[in-house]
Amino acid sequence: MKLVKAVIKPFKLEEVKEALTQIGVNGMTVTEVKGFGRQKGHTEIYRGSEYTVDFLPKTMVETVVEDDVVAKAVEAIAKTAKTGKIGDGKVFVLPVESVVRIRTDETGAEAL
Repeated sequence: MKLVKAVIKPFKLEEVKEALTQIGVNGMTVTEVKGFGRQKGHTEIYRGSEYTVDFLPKTMVETVVEDDVVAKAVEAIAKTAKTGKIGDGKVFVLPVESVVRIRTDETGAEAL
């Protein structure tokens, strides 16, 4: 099993959710986050004063999938979240040792 963690632009969330659902991903956790990468934020003017906005709003989507679904999940996220502009985000894949469904005590793939 792998944890697929993606940081995307907020307005792409619904498209990403639909793409993951179509390939059989049952659940996900979504978090509103802030961050920056190469774009390094931007400057804005408010009431005549210029200031730098370092952290831009992003959305983090996390889902745990079986090993045979990882490539499809990463492809679905990357394809749907892509705008071709700076700040599109990143997808991370991390190993997951175990999963337990609290309600039923199921473990491993059954808990997904």
